[in-house]
Amino acid sequence: MNTLKNAFLGLGVIAVMMGCGVVGSAAQKESSSKVQYYPQQVAAAFAKGEKLVEGSAGHAVYQILTARRDGPGEVEVHALDTDIIYVIKGTATFVTGGKVVDARDSAPNEVRAKSSEGGTPHHLGPEDIIIVPHGIPHWYEAVQPPFLYLVIKVR
Repeated sequence: MNTLKNAFLGLGVIAVMMGCGVVGSAAQKESSSKVQYYPQQVAAAFAKGEKLVEGSAGHAVYQILTARRDGPGEVEVHALDTDIIYVIKGTATFVTGGKVVDARDSAPNEVRAKSSEGGTPHHLGPEDIIIVPHGIPHWYEAVQPPFLYLVIKVR
């Protein structure tokens, strides 16, 4: 499992650098290269369901969130954030794409809805990774609890 955690964190760093088109000077890269290590905080963050870390790399901003679901959720559309989701425990049917029904603004650059039509279902389980680019509707249609996952939000 430690190898998978390391691979996931490496994927997150790559996504921050490549997915956001980060191009910076050597000075910018050096100022963003502080190593951060969280040996005990992950379990505590899952227990509370909270943000683990927030930071930046060059021009990109990222957050790592711990999340737990015990049931389905609303449709989400993030205008600015790409979500990288890594499943720790449980299974879920996660739907991406489709047409949002009765959308409403929930925050700046964030849309929520109770449902969507169409879309592609993905059956997620432990150690799965799914990347949802900004602007793509997505939601948890069905969840087998407890469903624990990490989300890296990249802007």
